[in-house]
Formats: sequence, structure tokens, C-alpha cells
Amino acid sequence: MKKKLLSMVSLSAIFMMNGQEKDSLHQKKIEEVVITGQYVQQSINKSIYKVEVIDSEQIKNMAVTSVGEVLNQNLNILIEPNSGSGDSNARIMGLGGAYTKVLIDNIPIVSDQGMGNLVDLSKINVNNVERIEIVKGAMGVEYGNNAVAGVINIITKKKYSQKVNAILSLQEETVGKDYDWFKKGNGRHVQSLNLGFRLSDNWSVAADINHNDFQGYKGILNGYRYFNENNDKQRGYEWLPKDQITANASVRYSKNNTSFFYKVNFLSENINFYNQVIEDLPLGGGSRTYVANDRDYFTKRWIHQFNIQTKLGSRINYLGDFSYQTQERKSQDYRYDIPNRNVLSKEDKATFYDSKVFYSRGMFSNFLDNDRFNFQLGYELDHTSGFAGSSTFQFNNNGINIERSIFSYANFLSAEWRLNDQISLRPGTRLALSDTFDHQYNYSLTAKYSASEKSDLRAVFGSSNRFPTYDELYTYVVDNNHDIHGNENLKPETGYSLGLFWDYANAASNAWRFNLSVSGMYLDVKDRIESVIVSTSPLKYTFLNIDNYRSLLFGGGLNVRKGDLSLNAGVSVMGISQSLNTGTVFSPSDYNFYTEANFSANYSLPKAKTLFALYYKYTGIQKQFTQKVNQNPGAAPEFVLGEIEDFNMMNFTITQPFLKNHLELTAGIKNIFDVSTVRNTIITGGAHNAGSSNQNLFYGRSYFARLNYNF
Repeated sequence: MKKKLLSMVSLSAIFMMNGQEKDSLHQKKIEEVVITGQYVQQSINKSIYKVEVIDSEQIKNMAVTSVGEVLNQNLNILIEPNSGSGDSNARIMGLGGAYTKVLIDNIPIVSDQGMGNLVDLSKINVNNVERIEIVKGAMGVEYGNNAVAGVINIITKKKYSQKVNAILSLQEETVGKDYDWFKKGNGRHVQSLNLGFRLSDNWSVAADINHNDFQGYKGILNGYRYFNENNDKQRGYEWLPKDQITANASVRYSKNNTSFFYKVNFLSENINFYNQVIEDLPLGGGSRTYVANDRDYFTKRWIHQFNIQTKLGSRINYLGDFSYQTQERKSQDYRYDIPNRNVLSKEDKATFYDSKVFYSRGMFSNFLDNDRFNFQLGYELDHTSGFAGSSTFQFNNNGINIERSIFSYANFLSAEWRLNDQISLRPGTRLALSDTFDHQYNYSLTAKYSASEKSDLRAVFGSSNRFPTYDELYTYVVDNNHDIHGNENLKPETGYSLGLFWDYANAASNAWRFNLSVSGMYLDVKDRIESVIVSTSPLKYTFLNIDNYRSLLFGGGLNVRKGDLSLNAGVSVMGISQSLNTGTVFSPSDYNFYTEANFSANYSLPKAKTLFALYYKYTGIQKQFTQKVNQNPGAAPEFVLGEIEDFNMMNFTITQPFLKNHLELTAGIKNIFDVSTVRNTIITGGAHNAGSSNQNLFYGRSYFARLNYNF
């Protein structure tokens, strides 16, 4: 641990020693704008919410390939990959992907389990991302259900300064120690093309395509070609190979007080599962071969979006979003002859998830000709229909398919009152109606105090509901080992959050600039849904609204800039308290605290324009109570303190431009400390089912090189 921290300090010291007085272009004082939680797009300094922004320059310097990789650098966000399904969800403030709303341009994204939650962040590439906005805490008034832990809003590029913009990018990356160019080989291979055309002062069009070919990570396994006569179960991959293509096309119009854009997004993803279990197949005449029952998974997703911003009459602002989205996931089983590398038989493709969503959100504001008082009236409707086949990644649904649809409609109202030049208030409320659940109310109250141009204090209270997922409502699984039943009588969870945020910015006369932030948050989730053992013999589970969850978060951050040098550092301490309930025994509800810290440094050589970038994050030991699974069916339930061990992540990149900045070469190392799995005795079976296991988080140290050419 001391060596790791020493290496980080040494690298950062090099940057600090070489700091220059002269500002570089990317360090100009440009006023950042945000849209998340706002009536209209406005300066981040004027936002009444605390909005964290990751801009396109930061994303490019990280040399990442998906949104999940970007967010992993943020404090109190952990991207949890599922090495079996290939999905990656965001865990914010200790809560999983079901509690976070993920948006693209203010529109929730379709997923297997619904709309906006449990979104696979590895399916969102960063090829055309302008910035990512993050608001932590319950945002139910503005964004509805499932925005309990926060909102992640991915803003795509729409404006172009030049008439023709064309960028070609190629990136080659090792996966652990494995790499080669060949198909069915090793490594990650990424190609992208981004095009933008400004047709006139009012019209622009854009298109991009990205191909991300991940050849899988073997880990302790030996790949798809391996077989052993003794069936030692060492065939396959810890991280499944996946081949992903994403494409976007958009058209935008803007004139006077009206602007609109239409955008279509397409995703195609193929994942290859190679069975660890092999079979001996006699061929006759004393010869034999070895076969495995393998499976491919196919995902197709379409997102259509239309956005319009205009004025109704001479004063009223209208912002409207309309979206139709589909996502279909299929599987195909086949029998594979391993020694001869030949497919012996292949079944038809079968759909196991199919979601269709129509979504619309509209907001009206600026009703009054008053600089100090404004209010916003909005609506939101969501019709989601879903099909879940009897065979999924996790289980066989006893031959029963699930087909359901959920319609919800909401109205929300908020008012923004600027009492004077220092104090602003925004109360808000939402009423949500559904054909499946009882009506839900959400409330918010936000206050901002600007002591000076340098100092802002924000206090934010909010609530949000988390609707049950398809699995929790309708799952019906029976096999030889367990019996799991969904519960259609579940009610939505309710989350409440309170946050205090203080920001201070200063630009000293000697050209040093710094921003200091301090924050504290409290989150309380009532009626939390968990799987519960309702019978030990035979072993049966169901889902019930029985638990409570609370978290406390304290943090601080510092940004320092001078000339071509930029330094960022942050630290947070979070405590989690869970009240778990088996019906007869309750868990301890003590808070268990853990620490996170991050650090980044960017330095650019003034003449050569060589950019050095370092990113570091430490996640401390996490402890939570969880239910022990007893081998004796008659034993009383028992709660134990599970643990996730600590780990360090560090990435380092060097970028060099050539040919008057038309050509750019980037190289670097990801995951310098070679983290792959961590010991986890909490998550293995869920909060009510403990187990001792290793959790896959990363696939070890990797090296990459990227080439960008700007035509």
C-alpha cells in the first residue's frame, strides 16, 4: 500500500514541478452550462442543484471506451460488471443500478428491466459524448421513479463550429497480458468515425459509428479452444467476449427562440458464452471427440428521440421530449466440437427479453414577467411493454414466459423564487399515477445562498420511488436447488435524501486558480425490496417490502489550476446502515463506514503540446450485515458482517499531437496495480443471502494505443 501511494505522489510531483505560468487553450475560463434539473440550459454556477460535470476533454484524456469506464473514476460511484452477462451497472451511495436513473439527452434509456434503471453502461460508448452530468440524491420530482440515488445524464454532441467535421479513431488495447490482431484472438480493438456538417447557420447534421471488439478475458480459465479428458472445468472466459456496434444519426435546427433535433441510435451486440463443462462424444471405430453446449447472445436496440425548445406566445418557454425505444435480446444454443473447431448443430434463435417503450416529457416555464419568481409545470408519461422468456442468463423460468405492460403518468410542479441577490428557493411536487401501482407523491425543496461571487451554499431535500423490477414482480423459478417466486403485491420503495453542498472558487493574482467543495448527504430508503427465505425445507424464496436502508456521506474536493497544470483531489467517508428482516430476526442497524479518495493530474508541455494525464482512485474496506445461509434447514436465521476488501485503481496516459493538431497519438496503461477480483462476502447472494466469493471488478492491467485523425 505504501509503495502504491508513493508512486502516485512521485508522479504527481513531476507534474507540479513542471507547471507553467501561461494558460493553455483547454484551461481557459469557459463558463460551463448544464441542463440536468434546470428550467433551461444555464451556467453551472447558477444551477440551484449541485451538478458534477465530466466534459469531453476529460473523457478523451482518459482514453476510455464506454461511459462505465468514465464513471468509475468518480467518488461514491462503483461500476459493477457482470462477467457472465457482460452488463455493467452503476452503484451510487451503496445502492445498485435499480436506484439510479440513466438518461441520454434528458431521456431515460430502455433496459431489460424497465426504463432508465438497470441500464448497461458498457452499451453506451463515448464516441459522441459532449459531457456527462451527475446529480446525487433523490430526484423524483424532476425525473420520476427510480431516481433514488441520483441521475446520470449523458449529453451528446449537437453543435459544430466548422462546416465539416470528421474524426477517425483507432484504439488497440491488451486485455490483461493477452493481445493479438486476429479474429477469435485476444485484446480489445476499437474503431470509430464521427462526422458533423453545419449546413447553414440554422441547420446541422451528424452521424457516427463505433465498433468495440472485446475478445474476452480468460483469467483463471483457458479460453474456448481448451479441453481436458477429465473435464476439469477450466474451459471458457471469466469475462465473456463481446462484439459491439453503435451508430447515431441526428439533424438539428436552431433559429431565434426555436430549436429542435431528431436523433436515432442503434446498438448491435453479440456475446459468446463458452461452457466450462465438456462431454466425451464417441465417433465409432474407437475414435472420439469432445464437445460443449455453447451459447451466443444477441442484443438489438433502437432509440428514436425528438426534442423541441420554443416559446409559446411571447413569453412561455416549452421544452418537449418524445421517444420510442426498443430492445430485444436473443440467445442461440449450439453444440461445438472443440478439437476440430466445428459447430455440430445449432438451434434457432430464441428471444428472452424484449422491451418496447413510448416516453414523453414536457415542461412549461416563464409564465410571469418577473425576474425574481418563476414556476414550471410539467408532465411525463411512460408506456413500457416487456416480454421475458423462460430462459435467461440466470435461471430457467420453469417453462413460463412473462408478458406484461406498465403505463404511468405524472404531473410535476416547481417554483423558483429569488428572494434577493443572495437567496433562491425552489419547492416542488409530483403526482404519479400508474395502472399497476398505487399513486405516488414526491416532494423537493432546494435552497441556494450565494454569499459572494466566489461562494455558494446549497441545501437540497428530495424524494423518489423505486418501482419493482420484472424479476421481483413476476419471477417464477423452480429447480432442484431452490424455489423463487415473484410477488405481484409489492409496493414501490420510497427514498428520501438531504444534502448540503458548499463551493468556493478563487482566482489569485499570481494566476493560481482553485475550487474547493465540501458536502454532506443523508439517504433513507423505506420498504426496501429483498429476497427472503420463507421456507428452509424445501428452500423457498420470495420478494417482500421488509428492509430499510440508510447511508451517510461526507466529502470534500479540491481543484487547482495554473497554466498548463490541473490537479484534482477528493475524499469521502460513507456509512451504510441496513435493517434486514427475516420475519423472526432483525439484523443490527449500526452504521459501517468506509473511505474513498481520488486524484487526477493533467499537464501539457507548452511547446510540444504533449499531455500527461494521471487518474487514481482508492476504495476502502466496505462492511455490511448480511444473512448467513445455514446448512442445517432447521437452524434459526443469523446475520453476519460481510466484507468487500479495499483496492486501488490508477491509469496513466500520454497524448502527442502532430500535423498542426490533425493527428493525435495516445498511449498509456490502465489499472496499473493489476486489480482483477476482490474478496466479497456481501453481494454474492444478495443482502439476505451471504456467501464467500471473489467479485470480478476489472480484468487486470492493460496497455493501449489510440490514433485520432481530424480531417
